[in-house]
Amino acid sequence: MTEAAVQEAPEHQPEAQQANTAASAPKKRHSFSLGPVQSVAVAVVIAVFFITFLFQAFQIPSGSMENTLLIGDFLLVDKVHYAHGGVWGHVLPYSQIRRGDIIVFRPPIHPEQHFVKRVIGLPGDRIRLVNKRVYVNEKPLDEPYALHIPGDLDRYRDNFPQPNPVPNQEPSWWMEMRALVHDGELQVPSDSYFALGDNRDQSSDSRYWGFVPRQNIIGRPLLIYWSMETDAPAASSLAPDKLSRLADVLYYVVHIPRWHRALHVVQ
Repeated sequence: MTEAAVQEAPEHQPEAQQANTAASAPKKRHSFSLGPVQSVAVAVVIAVFFITFLFQAFQIPSGSMENTLLIGDFLLVDKVHYAHGGVWGHVLPYSQIRRGDIIVFRPPIHPEQHFVKRVIGLPGDRIRLVNKRVYVNEKPLDEPYALHIPGDLDRYRDNFPQPNPVPNQEPSWWMEMRALVHDGELQVPSDSYFALGDNRDQSSDSRYWGFVPRQNIIGRPLLIYWSMETDAPAASSLAPDKLSRLADVLYYVVHIPRWHRALHVVQ
């Protein structure tokens, strides 16, 4: 507060002049700044907003997407990429689901879980597999990401669809699939997607439990923000007590993180 602002007008001044003097006096300036607690609270609110509405973190627990995604990868998933735009479509980067996109979703057989697979068939597409090769609408699909492990033979994985049920296949899915197969091709219905794991011989996917409903899709993996080896050997104790524990910590900091995968964009 400035000195002039608290000065009283002299008594001998006329009332009008006093009023003008008071009106022309400098006004009090209010400064606003966040304290440490408020700053932390704002940061928490912003983080909660991003995590709740825009992004979500997931960890890869299985090898069904190798070598694109590895066990021990930690993903940041973009939850707005495939959301319906509406009014916000002019502001946020909404887009349609495309063939070849990697998606995180709730599978119809276990909606409480989260799966990550690659979109192979869009609504209306006709799908079949012959000798490990995927055909979409009678055209072979170029799949540089697909992994096939030699020696692991499963005719159902190599050729799809087949007329009879196979082990690990959901019975309800086989019954549903029969009505959708025409001339050896499986037709994808509306608002549904056919998804496969990149590691074709080690993936539980649409071949075994059916289509991914549009409303079950959560988002698209954006990047691998951290990755850790899951089968690294144990650290050796170099000294007892505190030195030993310190040696273990240093060992895991150096050997377990996959530094080359950190902040890697998922494609």
